[in-house]
Amino acid sequence: MYDLIFRTAFTRLDPEDAHHTAASAIALVGRVPVLRSAVAATFGRLPRAGVRGSGSAGELVMFGRHLTGPLGAAAGFDKDARMVLGLLALGFSHVEIGTVTAHPQPGNDRPRLFREVDRRALVNRMGFNNGGSAAVAARLARLRRTRAGAAAVIGVNIGKTKVTPPEHAAQDYALSARALAPSADYLVVNVSSPNTPGLRDLQAVATLRPILSEVQRAADGAARRRVPVLVKIAPDLSDDDVRDVVALVRELDLAGVVATNTTIDHDHGAGGLSGEPLHARALEVVALVRTELGPDRVLIGVGGISDAGSAEAMLAAGADLVQAYSAFVYSGPAWPGKVNRALARRR
Repeated sequence: MYDLIFRTAFTRLDPEDAHHTAASAIALVGRVPVLRSAVAATFGRLPRAGVRGSGSAGELVMFGRHLTGPLGAAAGFDKDARMVLGLLALGFSHVEIGTVTAHPQPGNDRPRLFREVDRRALVNRMGFNNGGSAAVAARLARLRRTRAGAAAVIGVNIGKTKVTPPEHAAQDYALSARALAPSADYLVVNVSSPNTPGLRDLQAVATLRPILSEVQRAADGAARRRVPVLVKIAPDLSDDDVRDVVALVRELDLAGVVATNTTIDHDHGAGGLSGEPLHARALEVVALVRTELGPDRVLIGVGGISDAGSAEAMLAAGADLVQAYSAFVYSGPAWPGKVNRALARRR
């Protein structure tokens, strides 16, 4: 039914307009407890996190939090932390919001989001459009003061403000980390989006080291605890560059890696491609990262997950958690709960 609606109605809408329509509905679900419970019972239908008891076989614990399943919502869908509770009601186990920048910015000019329907893919050149770290931090703090918000597992993806020169990138990221860490279960340093000029250059170890060091220091000081900090890498890095980034993660004793962001290996102009075409390379990067990272740090796999089988392949390659965005767009509101239930049966 959703596929029919998508192809006959949603494809007639501008992709970004369709996203905002869906986002408003998901945000509404999150704001109304009775509606949220009904949606969770209809679509989510996941076990309560931690029902098996601490330390039991099959229990999923990450960042000190119990999760209902491995599949979460990838960064990019909920840029400003408006949909967290609605997305959880639909069956995602966790939500990574963002990308959030230190200062508000409108992003790139429209049109900036495009569908590749036959390939179940998206091309985005959004450019980190968001309300800025102060506004998002205030929204997250309000959410955390509610019972449902306190129980939610929330990651925050942070990026560089476009107008900040590269030589001040570390301070820019640290400003975001300081504001957002108190309400985050984990932070992700995004240096791999193709839509901010020069951002991917920050993946070079010499420039990445001070950024990650400053983020960890700022986050820990603001939250008064050790905040899990991960770095998100591009699928377009060479294997040697992936090894160098992972070595830096180990050197700085960071929590782990998110692999991968969108790819620029496509023929649709500027922007990053996400969805099913990315899956093969994402699997390769995840497997390589796990080999280099070792067993004790967190690895979140992202890229082309379309069903329980592709999610299971990512987990088998070494990911602890997996995330998706494009498949949710193409498969509809029942999809995240369906995938997490299927993965639970396989565990």
